[in-house]
Amino acid sequence: FFFKQKTAYEIPKRDWSSEVCSSDLVENRVGAAGTLGAAYVARQAPDGYTLLQGNIASNAIAVSLFAKLPYDQMRDFAPITRIGLTPNVIMVHPSTPFRTVKDLADYAKAHPGQLSYSASLAGTSPHLTMELLKLQLKFDVVFIPYRLGAQAVADTIGGQVPINVSNAPLSTGAVQGKRLRALAVTSVQRVAVLPDIPTMQESGVPNFEVNAWYGLMAPAGTPAAILDKINADMQTALHSPDVEKRMQEVAMPPSPTARQEFDQFVRSEVARWGRVIKEAGIPQQ
Repeated sequence: FFFKQKTAYEIPKRDWSSEVCSSDLVENRVGAAGTLGAAYVARQAPDGYTLLQGNIASNAIAVSLFAKLPYDQMRDFAPITRIGLTPNVIMVHPSTPFRTVKDLADYAKAHPGQLSYSASLAGTSPHLTMELLKLQLKFDVVFIPYRLGAQAVADTIGGQVPINVSNAPLSTGAVQGKRLRALAVTSVQRVAVLPDIPTMQESGVPNFEVNAWYGLMAPAGTPAAILDKINADMQTALHSPDVEKRMQEVAMPPSPTARQEFDQFVRSEVARWGRVIKEAGIPQQ
């Protein structure tokens, strides 16, 4: 996603304390795990008018996964704030015998390559979640990528694929409606809208945590005064009761940060997923 601002955050000198963020256009430029939208924003003028809603796929995983990424994450973007975190959910079709992550891993070890799992495109957090789990528990299942995560969920509900990994907002309806059986969530704590689903640690997988994340970024070179003002406005918005309530309802509680904190977070995510991609032997695309 990227945003085009209407009248706020212009470079000319002015009283920034009186400015208000006003979004004129939100464009959903999908494709290649979010890298198309990121590439567009990277080429825009650093004037505060065009912002990127970055995410774990386009701004962390893609750095190591795509051989010819049309932007440099560290060079081309100025991180503003993280918006929210949401875990993934490992789900299976109700006809399968799996009740726990251990059940799934034990079967997959005994039948290598015979199980498959659906998830959104290669390079997304659901894909890398399962690849990380395979590394830790040393089993093998086949990845079936889908252009749309919703279709991956639908085909698992329909029985075409036995296992699915999806972000919590996309998983909640299928689990609550008992169309899929959730084995675990990948956050450290249980998810409020799925209180009966154990975490990976509770499922016997120590030190396992994966959260998809979203954050706001601007083209590199955007003046600090603009970045600071947008950060302050986002802090206010994300802490407002209505926004916080809605984000909690979709299993993505807000988690705004200072600019420097978000920059360090993104750098750590780039390094982490680079290691996973290398250890899992995932070829560059």
